[in-house]
Amino acid sequence: AQHRAWRIRSMTHLRLLAGTLSDTCQVEPHARVNCGFSGITAEQCEKKGCCFDTKVTGVPWCFNPVAVDDPTDNEKIPP
Repeated sequence: AQHRAWRIRSMTHLRLLAGTLSDTCQVEPHARVNCGFSGITAEQCEKKGCCFDTKVTGVPWCFNPVAVDDPTDNEKIPP
């Protein structure tokens, strides 16, 4: 039963992380740190774990996501 509870909690954490993924890509254009190369596709960029946004010219389109505080980090998960 304890293993099942941990598994459910882990799956919930993954859903929360997936839900905040787009938030981590909300980076001011001038603050973007390049994560790709000239001509990289959205698919190639995302496979690297980076964000892709072509809306602003003159800044990296493939860029590193920003760290987001995860309020669940403080929860104790049983071993």
